[in-house]
Amino acid sequence: MRNLTGVVGWGQHLFRVSRGLITLTTVLALLSAYPAATASADTISAGNKVCSMYVNAIGFGAFCSSGEAYFPGSSEPPPTWKVKLGNNIFIPCRDFEIPKGINLGKAPAGKTWALRVTITDYDLNTTNGGNNVHLERAIVPLSDEDRQQCPVEPYMAEFWATFASTYPAPALQVMPTYTPRVNVPAYFSLTRESSLVLEDDPEKGDLDSAYFDPSHNLTMRGLVSSMIVDPGDGTPPFTCQIGVGMYNESYDGYDVNSDPFHQMSTCSHKYAKSSASQPDGMYTVKLTITWTVSYWTGQPKWHDIGTAEIHAVQRLPVQEVQSIGG
Repeated sequence: MRNLTGVVGWGQHLFRVSRGLITLTTVLALLSAYPAATASADTISAGNKVCSMYVNAIGFGAFCSSGEAYFPGSSEPPPTWKVKLGNNIFIPCRDFEIPKGINLGKAPAGKTWALRVTITDYDLNTTNGGNNVHLERAIVPLSDEDRQQCPVEPYMAEFWATFASTYPAPALQVMPTYTPRVNVPAYFSLTRESSLVLEDDPEKGDLDSAYFDPSHNLTMRGLVSSMIVDPGDGTPPFTCQIGVGMYNESYDGYDVNSDPFHQMSTCSHKYAKSSASQPDGMYTVKLTITWTVSYWTGQPKWHDIGTAEIHAVQRLPVQEVQSIGG
């Protein structure tokens, strides 16, 4: 079985690399409890895989049960789960590490927390677990004895696959110059690389995926859908809708052929005073970035799973407008 690292032959991108970048220092918001900390989709079937997914403020991932891939036109029919097991016992559960971003209290004495994923309502006499097979997830405290309930046996490897991804550190671009000028609109956006996560990037040559035939594939995508900007000068924060419909590789939200006062983008702020009087001569810009996570299984439409927010700060110098030679 190939690992489920979800890739799609989808070469479009969100933003062009900036002409001037300012790297952010991120402050990731840790979530406090489960299940409120995690948004999840219903268990889905993709080809002969059954998958359960999660998303939180650190990242997203999937836990899947799977049989061997079967391609239409093969000379031999795919074996049932019972045939593939032989004389072995089917072990329907497996314990995983707690996904990052879920903050739990101390486990009871002698136990540690684990994410237990269980294949339920399965039919061993079918090639893909049957029509009712699905996954159930639970975060539970386990002792060493408890963990023996779900031993990891090599023969069960083909029935399980996982993948996970974390969000990249936000990289803010400010146009038309990385140092804004007083009374000249400053336009904010995120770079393509820090606005989009796909499992995996086909341009890097890693095409390992849950691929079965031209109509079945499971891919997860994280996409920045909005950003709240607190400009740090005492004016109210404002919200920018970004990401939606911006898949053109040449688009980064700012038209260099037009002046700053005639732009289509509304994600801008006009500073009334320079930052000279601020600590270190810079404004502290605060960002709240919303990631929307979705999945794709071969049909044209992406299906949203949920959203998560991360926070970041940026120190931004703002200068007075200077005349030529001034």
